[in-house]
Amino acid sequence: MSRFQTAAARILLGLVFFGVVILKLMAILNTPDGYLQYQMMLGQFGLPAVFAPLLILIQFVFGLMLILGFKTQLSAKVLGGLAVFMALVLGQASLDAFFAYMGIAGGMLLLSVYPQTACSLDNRGL
Repeated sequence: MSRFQTAAARILLGLVFFGVVILKLMAILNTPDGYLQYQMMLGQFGLPAVFAPLLILIQFVFGLMLILGFKTQLSAKVLGGLAVFMALVLGQASLDAFFAYMGIAGGMLLLSVYPQTACSLDNRGL
């Protein structure tokens, strides 16, 4: 596989999580009860309130790490596991979400097997 193709895949997959969490944070900050609404939305899927900060933290940190190419293999595994979890949770309400997140998990699995990509901090010896 071309290192630049995998770099593009790494960045795009990272943006799925990092971009979504940025949009989520903007919605939370721009709505008076935004965080409570986010917790309640997760509660509709049977998730306790503690999942709200955990999901935000995981998506923000590991999404950014993946975009930068820092600890790519670890980031891909964590976000791949999160994608499977989200597929199972959100798949209760939408089969579209189930298949989309399972596809993302597949991309993360492939990236975890081929973590050496161009334009990454991993290649700089960090």
